[in-house]
Order: sequence, then structure tokens, then C-alpha cells
Amino acid sequence: MLEFLTQSVKHFRDTGSIWPSSPLLARAMTKSLEGVSGPRRILEVGPGTGPLTKGVLRRLRAGDQFDIVEINDVFCRMLEKEILQKFRTRHPQVAVKLHNAPIEDAALIPGYDLIVCGLPFNNFPPKLVRAIFRQLLALLSNSGELVYFEYAGVRAMKAPIAGSAGRAQLKRIDAIGKSLRRNHSGSTELILGNFPPAVTIRLKREVTAQRGASRGKSSRAK
Repeated sequence: MLEFLTQSVKHFRDTGSIWPSSPLLARAMTKSLEGVSGPRRILEVGPGTGPLTKGVLRRLRAGDQFDIVEINDVFCRMLEKEILQKFRTRHPQVAVKLHNAPIEDAALIPGYDLIVCGLPFNNFPPKLVRAIFRQLLALLSNSGELVYFEYAGVRAMKAPIAGSAGRAQLKRIDAIGKSLRRNHSGSTELILGNFPPAVTIRLKREVTAQRGASRGKSSRAK
């Protein structure tokens, strides 16, 4: 916990929290894995010290592949030493790989059934937010799901102290989120058992507008 707090203060832009996520949030973000049969591919982005990582590991089974992308060197060393090495020893039939890199530079192959993201998007420039979401959605399989979270009411709390430029940036990020939910079959869930309370957002790869257009074409063809 102390190392998490230290790194959060030193690298708040990339961490975005001063408290690790709860097991309740981890369960909510990984529950869709239950409905995926056969070997599964999972990606986690921005694990920090690994509270969501542990939630993913508990759901893995033989044949699964789990990639983890973390930019912070200290967190990567902690993840390897305290979580991943032990898991690999007990479960050699599960492929687990940690990438110490920003998501923009990580060498990843598309086709993930689930992407779990803990990046603090409200701390990033809107242009970077759009680029990261574009990349994450492209990494999904056709039926895959991207799940990320933000703290409930975070933009409303930050706005009064953000300044005019900061408030404008938060509005643009909010607009990006609304557009993603509208275009990618988005759904949300409030997790009160997290501290602070969090909202999970689930997105599909398929663009809603395109799906609707396809249905329209099929109807006209009939």
C-alpha cells in the first residue's frame, strides 16, 4: 500500500488514484469472462499494483493467454515479484506476459476476448484519450468487450479546481465517453463497494451505427 501511495503521488497523471481498486470492482470488470468458452485472450492495461490483475487471475483456466501492460517500472517489478511469478509457478498451462511500456508502444496481437483498462482517462489530453480507445477497440476480437472504470462524479469534482482550460478538457473527455457508449453498445454499472465508488463502462468492438445500417440493408434486400 505504501509503495502504491508513493507512486500515485509521484506519477499521478498515469496512476490517477491514491487507493487501490477493490475486489468488488475487479469482479464486476471481469464477470463477462464466464460466458466465453474455449481458450481466452485477456488484456489488462494500467494494472498498478495489481488489484484488478488478481481478479483476472482468479478467473483464468488452462489454455488462456493474459497480457498485462504497465508503464510504471516500480509497479512492474512489484507485479512480477508479488503476483505473477507465483501464479506462473502454480499454473504453467496459462500464458501470462507483462509488458513494461505505454499502451501505444506495446507489441500486442489483436483478438482479445476481454480488455480490462484502469487508465485514468480524465488526466489525459483528449487527443490521447481518443487514440488509446481507438487502439483498444481495434485489439478486441469481433465479439470482445472493453471494460474500463472511472470514479463516480469525478469530472464534477475536478471541474471547480481545474481552471477554464481544465474544464474545457474535461468536457471534451466526457463527450468522448458519451460517443463511445453510443457507438459501441455501451453499458454502465455503479460499484458502491469500491472506495471511492466507481462506475464500470463496457464497450463492444462493433459500431452500433454500422450494425443498424447493416440491418437496414438486409431489410431492404428482403
